[in-house]
Amino acid sequence: MSNRFELLSPAGDMERLRMALLYGADAVYLAGRRFGMRAAAVNFGDEELRRAVALVHGRGAKIYVTCNTLPREDELRELPAYLEFLQDAGVDALIIADLGVLALARRHAPRVARHVSTQFGVINSAAANALYALGADTVVLARETPLEDIRKIRANTPPELRLEAFVHGAMCVSFSGRCLLSNYMTGRDANRGQCAQPCRWKYYLVEEKRPGQYFEISEDGGTHIMNSRDMRMIEHIPALMEAGVCSFKIEGRMKSAYYAAVVTNAYRHAIDAAIAGDPLDRLWVEETDMLSHRPYSTGFYFGEPGQYYPDAMYFTGADVAAVVERCDKDGNALLTQRNKFFRGDTLELLLPHEKPIEFKAERIWDGEGNLLEDTRQAMMALRMKLPVFAPEGAIVRKRRNPEIRA
Repeated sequence: MSNRFELLSPAGDMERLRMALLYGADAVYLAGRRFGMRAAAVNFGDEELRRAVALVHGRGAKIYVTCNTLPREDELRELPAYLEFLQDAGVDALIIADLGVLALARRHAPRVARHVSTQFGVINSAAANALYALGADTVVLARETPLEDIRKIRANTPPELRLEAFVHGAMCVSFSGRCLLSNYMTGRDANRGQCAQPCRWKYYLVEEKRPGQYFEISEDGGTHIMNSRDMRMIEHIPALMEAGVCSFKIEGRMKSAYYAAVVTNAYRHAIDAAIAGDPLDRLWVEETDMLSHRPYSTGFYFGEPGQYYPDAMYFTGADVAAVVERCDKDGNALLTQRNKFFRGDTLELLLPHEKPIEFKAERIWDGEGNLLEDTRQAMMALRMKLPVFAPEGAIVRKRRNPEIRA
């Protein structure tokens, strides 16, 4: 990691944590089983969290734990002991979204850095300075903050206060994640980690005297009400650095291990290129098209992100075919199947810090050495010759449209 700049990746479970580290994260953020905003994620039990700390620190990276729900009164009595546990476990920072939790963290985990969540809605230097005075070490800026305002915030805050910003991932139809839609429509509280994501549903109009008749809400041929888009700022890392951002955060603790690997790998190259003053290879922009996403925008950094009119569908450029379990120096590998593929298919090997390497699956064997025509059994062990050595956890993928090349 540069002394100034940090790539911060999501880790919804241990597999995703390993992927983020393997593909170049300087720090990861995750949640325990309490007080975290992604209740549907696997998250980390207490002992697993201790193992995660050891693994992350062993790789020279940092680990941040979310305490970003808005706790109710009867939950507060459990919080001091949990904060003390996190300090004892050795986590590097807490991500906090509540003033009371911020005060309790100073008291019960004084050795742990305090990062105020994007849910605080910080969009100006007055708010940033007030939180710094209350003990914040890092401010995660509101997603709605324009780039020009980030420059002004940096100019009017202490240099010791780190500015962090989201650079990739989903954007909520709300103000920095503080959303009431889910609770109102489904009884699932978005501010307590249970968001049903109603902003991504498709909606139709119904006239009260015509029950059962559904009218599409459309313009230029597509439904777009509350159709939020995904953010992609990979082409603008130098501008964010110049504005004063030092930590570049990838959204997605609920996303797959493949997502964690591909996005981390792409942004690792983007940050390193920006630090070196080199232009970004277009390949790394196109890599972000190889995973499940909605149409991309640059968020609010350069104005409003706008709507995507045709539909709200997700696009996926590739699927994980297999994950490497072990491999010798000649590329003879044992893998675990993740999606079906066939002998003769064109595949790509994704290595940390390297461009994807295309190769053909000339021969595939099962775990007992039998030649296969396809890998039809889910999660089966298989053997295959890779073009080069690959570390444990490296991904083999298959493009959905093999005619498209990065």
